[in-house]
Amino acid sequence: MAKRVVLGWQISTAHGWGVYGLNLALNWASDPQIEAATSFLLEPNLIDIDPLRARAIGSFIRHSLELNNVLRRYANGRMEYDGIFLANLNNDFQHLLSAHNVVVVGKPSIGVIFLENRPSPETVGRVKDFPCIVTGSVWNEQVLRAYSINCVRTIHQGIDPTLFHPGPKCGLFKDRFLIFSGGKPEYRKAQDIVMAAFKVFSKRHPESLLVTAWNTFWPGSIRSLDWSKLLPPVPINQSNQIDVRGWAAAQQIPGEQILDLGYVPNYRMAEILREMDVALFPNRAEGGTNLVAMECMACALPTILSRNTGHVDIIEGDNCYTLDDQRQTLRGFSDVGGVTGWGESQVDEVVERLEQVFSDPDEAARRGTRAAERLAQLTWGATAEKMKDIVMEFS
Repeated sequence: MAKRVVLGWQISTAHGWGVYGLNLALNWASDPQIEAATSFLLEPNLIDIDPLRARAIGSFIRHSLELNNVLRRYANGRMEYDGIFLANLNNDFQHLLSAHNVVVVGKPSIGVIFLENRPSPETVGRVKDFPCIVTGSVWNEQVLRAYSINCVRTIHQGIDPTLFHPGPKCGLFKDRFLIFSGGKPEYRKAQDIVMAAFKVFSKRHPESLLVTAWNTFWPGSIRSLDWSKLLPPVPINQSNQIDVRGWAAAQQIPGEQILDLGYVPNYRMAEILREMDVALFPNRAEGGTNLVAMECMACALPTILSRNTGHVDIIEGDNCYTLDDQRQTLRGFSDVGGVTGWGESQVDEVVERLEQVFSDPDEAARRGTRAAERLAQLTWGATAEKMKDIVMEFS
């Protein structure tokens, strides 16, 4: 009999958790040992996939709709689910309410967390009823163990190798040096450092073009970029998104050196990434490995990574360019029980790494190739198989 598994988060092609859930659904679709669903409402406008993939997850959609009808009867209450519930945990170890504001309790519930901030001591006790907590990075596992939470397993996120792989460029901007930066705009993702470094680099190299994928479904976090005071306040446009060109203009960066992609579905990103010359991630912290960075590396795009937190799990030899001068951040946490925490990348070192890529494209290509070889091993298929092992162990 198939094991029943419910994902306690939304599936989509629009954000990290959604992509995680969608790829679990896709990889479990043909597995007779798993019957999966989500306890969240399905939002068709957030699931932008091809007809073949849509057909493949037909049973997942059907089970999710059936579960939604059941959850409606428990609106604003609690439902005990006769199967595994994968609970999306926040930094305080609370899990999201499911559709109709229902608290779902599985047999058992297994926590899934990408911890970014220091948990308060009084919240640690909330995990006592979880037989297992799944984290997205070794750093997360170390932090949780420092809090004496020992029922922890690290399962890395993956990439879809049918989409994210090395390939030829169209060469649409042959005369430009394209720098890619992706992720929801917030202090943790460090777009302020990206812009500050590009201000310096773009003056030396007017052919450079900063290509941003900074669209967000959580616009309330945009203002956190002002915490560092590296730059003038970030402007927000009428769509409640970051005004990238306006922010650049405040640094005297010409508009022709900025390309804001807006919202791009996950499956369309690979063809864009393969056009880039370098990807830049001076992020202050990553609870996971940074899904966007993984996808860049899988495409053999030379990538610059801050050497901190979850990024460390995908840094291997010379498969990328690292930002090693990591200092204490204004926000976030520096350490827990001796486990190093958030890191502040230095603008000068970011510029130096960009210059390295610019001046030696052959070495950059070699590092990109090494990255693609490593990331080819970190697939969503491998993630789903490891998560399945957890399900089988605790069901």
